[in-house]
Amino acid sequence: MSGLKWIAAGLVLVSSGAQAQDEMFFKDKQIKIVVGSSAGSGYDINARVLARHFGDHIPGKPTVIVQNQVGAGSATMATTLYNSSPRDGTVIGAAINGMPTLHLLAPELVRFDPVKFNWLGSTNHDTQVSYVWKGAPVQSVEELRNTQLVVGATTPGTTQVDFPVMAQQILGLKYKVISGYEGTTNIHVAMERGEVQGMGANAWMSLRALNTNWLDEGKVKVILQYGLDKNPDLPNVPTVFSLATNDADRQALKLIVSRLEYGRPFFLPPEVPAARVQILRRAFDETMKDPAYLADAAKTQLEVSPMTGEDVAKLVEQVSATPPDVVARVKAALKSAGN
Repeated sequence: MSGLKWIAAGLVLVSSGAQAQDEMFFKDKQIKIVVGSSAGSGYDINARVLARHFGDHIPGKPTVIVQNQVGAGSATMATTLYNSSPRDGTVIGAAINGMPTLHLLAPELVRFDPVKFNWLGSTNHDTQVSYVWKGAPVQSVEELRNTQLVVGATTPGTTQVDFPVMAQQILGLKYKVISGYEGTTNIHVAMERGEVQGMGANAWMSLRALNTNWLDEGKVKVILQYGLDKNPDLPNVPTVFSLATNDADRQALKLIVSRLEYGRPFFLPPEVPAARVQILRRAFDETMKDPAYLADAAKTQLEVSPMTGEDVAKLVEQVSATPPDVVARVKAALKSAGN
C-alpha cells in the first residue's frame, strides 16, 4: 500500500474512532432539558413528552430529565445556558418562541446571541390565538375595535404580551394587557376568578392541551389567530394579517409573528462539539417520527409538525437580520404601550 493510501486509511480509522467515542459519550449520562417557562405550561408539557422518548434515539440511551428556570421570557434560562452551562451536550434549552428575537426587541434583557446557539429543532409550527371568557364584554374582533378587553400575560418578550400590544398599536384593537403572571395556568385561574377577561395570545396547542373542556363546554371563544398561514382547525377565525391594511403594517407584524414558525424550539449552548450536535439533531429528528412519541403527543393534545435544527438555525439567522427600521417601529410600538 502506498504512503498516501496508508495516510487515508489512518484518517478513516481516526474519524471512525472519534465518531464512536462521541456516540458512546452519552452512555450512562443524564441529559437535562431546562424549560424557560413554568411547570404545567404548554412549553413544559411539550418538553416532558419529548423527554420521555428522546433518550431512546440517542446512542448509549441516556436518561433525560426536565427542569424549569422561569424568568424574562426565557432570557434567564438562555443566559445561563449561553454563559455557564456545560458545553458537552448534556444540557438542552427549551425556550419560548420569542426568545430568539429578544436581542432585537428587548436587548436590555439579553446576555446571549441566539445565532450562536446550536439549534436542535422544533417540535411544531405554532398558531397563537386570542380568546375570551364566556362573560367577557368582547366576543369578536369587531367588538374589540371599540370595547376594551383586559387580558392576562406573563412578561414582555412573550407572545402573551407582544402580540396583543402589537395588535393594539398597529391595528387599533383595544387590548389592556395585565402582565406579571407566572404562567398560563395562573392566567387561566385569573380568568375563572374574573380578574382578567381573556388572553391576548396563547398557543392554540397549549389551550387544547391544558383546557380542552373549556372549548367543548363553550367557556372560552377564540376571536383572533396569529400565524403566517391560517390554521385549518380555525377556518372561521380571522388572522391578524387579514386586519392589516398596508404593507408597512404587515411587515411589522411579520417580525413578531414569524417566531411561530419555530413554535417549540430546543437548543444547545455554543461550543458543543459538532459531532455531538449532529448526534442530538438526528436523535431529535428520529424522535419526531417515533410512533410511541407521536401517540404520547396525541394523547396529550400536542400537535407535531417538526422543523430540523438546521432549518431553525437558518430562520433565527434570517430574523436576526431584520432591517433596523422595521425593528425600530416594532420596538416603538411595544415601548409606547408601556412594555
